[in-house]
Amino acid sequence: MFFIGNFLEAAATVIHYILTFFMWIVIARAILSWVSPDPFNPIVRFIHNATEPVLSRIRATIPAVAGGIDFSPIIVFLAVVFLDKFIVGNLLGMARRLLVE
Repeated sequence: MFFIGNFLEAAATVIHYILTFFMWIVIARAILSWVSPDPFNPIVRFIHNATEPVLSRIRATIPAVAGGIDFSPIIVFLAVVFLDKFIVGNLLGMARRLLVE
């Protein structure tokens, strides 16, 4: 069980870093929406391409009602925090239980 416990701990760590990276990309996308960035900049295109599939699904479900304010980055941010706490927390808990046995 030692091997499986270490594997779950490593998987939890990798998932945590991926979710944290995506969260920062969503924050960068929200900040970029306040300015007029060059749409041909590779970094801007990467941020847009990485976040648009998720944000467009949220926008289709919850339209902008408060004066055209887009709440989709906030909803995605909260969903990422929830997934980080729920998935990573459960994986780490299972790993610790397996490592103790």
